[in-house]
Amino acid sequence: MVRRLIIFSILLTAFSTSYAQDSWKLSTEKDGVKVFTKSILTSKVKALKIECVLNASASQLVAIIMDVEKGKDWVYSTKSCVLLKQISPSELYYYSEIILPWPAQNRDFIAHIMVSQNPSSKIITVDAPCVSGYVPEKANIVRIQKSLGKWVITPHSKNQVKIEYTLAVDPAGTIPAWLVNLVASQGPLETFKMLRSQLQKEEYKNMHLPYIID
Repeated sequence: MVRRLIIFSILLTAFSTSYAQDSWKLSTEKDGVKVFTKSILTSKVKALKIECVLNASASQLVAIIMDVEKGKDWVYSTKSCVLLKQISPSELYYYSEIILPWPAQNRDFIAHIMVSQNPSSKIITVDAPCVSGYVPEKANIVRIQKSLGKWVITPHSKNQVKIEYTLAVDPAGTIPAWLVNLVASQGPLETFKMLRSQLQKEEYKNMHLPYIID
C-alpha cells in the first residue's frame, strides 16, 4: 500500500507540474459537452479536460466507472477491458486495449482506480493513474506507461451531477499528428455521448452504492 501511494504521488506531482505550464483552451463544444486542451511538458499529446452536466446520481456514474469490463461499451475506441484485481468496492486494477487506425499500433495500459468522497461537500474524486506490472507487454501493442486520468463529480441539482474529467497521457511510440487531433476532438464527444446512453440502462437505474453519499 505504501509503495502504491508513493508511486501515485510521484505521478500526480509530475503531471500537476506539467499542467501548470499552459492554460486550458476550449477546443470543442457540442451537446453540452465542453472539451478543453492544453500543452504539457511531459507529453507530445495535449492534455484534455472535459466538462458537462449529466442527468444521473453520483452512485450511477461511479457504478459505471467501476464496472470496468463494460468500458468497451462506452469508452471511445476501446477494444477490451478486463478486471485484474478488486481491492475493495472503491478500488481496483484493470487492463484495457485501445484501437488505433493504421499506421499506428494499438495501445494498452493497466490502470489503478481509486474512489474517494468528501463527506461534507459530497464531491467525489476518481483517480485513475497507469501502473506497471500485472500483464506482460504484448507483441504489436504499445504499452502506455505514463497516464493520469481523474474524475471530479460534483452534485449539481436533484438527479444531476457536474463532471470534470482530466487526462494527461504519454502515448509512447509514434502517432501521426492527424490521429492525435482526431482523438482529441472526436474521442471525448463520442465517449460522453455513449456514457449518457449507458446511464439509461436498467442495470444502473436506481443504483445506490454504500460508499457514496448521493
